Amino acid sequence: MKKPFFLLIPFLLLMALVLASIWNVLTQSLGYIPAFGLREPTFGYYARVLKDPGFLSSVLVSLKISVWSAMISTVLGVLLSMALIQCGKQRGGHGFAVPVPHAVAAVFMIQIFSQTGLLARLAFALGLLEEPTAFPQLLFTPSYGGTILAYIWKEAPFVAYFVLAFMGGIRSSLGEAAENLGASPVKSFFQITLPLSVPVISRAFLIIFIFAFGGYELPLLLGSTLPRALSVETYLAYTRPDLLDRPLAMAMNGVMLLLSIVMTVLYSVVMDRVSRKIGGIQ
Repeated sequence: MKKPFFLLIPFLLLMALVLASIWNVLTQSLGYIPAFGLREPTFGYYARVLKDPGFLSSVLVSLKISVWSAMISTVLGVLLSMALIQCGKQRGGHGFAVPVPHAVAAVFMIQIFSQTGLLARLAFALGLLEEPTAFPQLLFTPSYGGTILAYIWKEAPFVAYFVLAFMGGIRSSLGEAAENLGASPVKSFFQITLPLSVPVISRAFLIIFIFAFGGYELPLLLGSTLPRALSVETYLAYTRPDLLDRPLAMAMNGVMLLLSIVMTVLYSVVMDRVSRKIGGIQ
């Protein structure tokens, strides 16, 4: 009888660490850091952050990265799942979901897609470009195309891995029943398997969205100097030599945390209504 409680210990320890970290961020964002001589809580740091035009630009950059990364990754992941299901591989898709560190993904993108990378040199060798520098600049630009492309490369297989087993279960039951009644495999997928998988797909989208919104490595390594992503701006503020600016960085973290919670709640409410409308299961 005690075994379930012992199995919960790692989870409880992890949650305690997360809650302690959040508490530390919130207290320091209010300017309460006794070690630095700051003992008077104030919302002044939040006011400074919200009045800064550069902070708004950083929020918009992070939203752009997270929306495009999550949307395209989800679409490609679902299409990959569809292809695997049609090939009868609905329970063997774990082979393409190999975890890759984000720093490694950044190096991969630089080696392949930079103007001195493999594709540029190959196009030059084939006579498609007059010089390698004529290759489209995808990295280190304010559009953050390289960052988005790196997230897509990493997260599309994650979406497929996340939803494949669920889709496979629907395909092997309701999907096959529909095909026995005369529906084509494609029609069965889009009218039965896909609608019933919306709750799972929406969760995969949300995971990627929140992760990319707060992601640090790829925007730092593949993004432009200005405007910077919110996570990069926060880190740079945290590492300033003046320790009295530490509450300002924590206020940025507090705003990022609040935005993540608000977007998660709004997205969950919207997807819950969509799932109920199309007959999805929760």
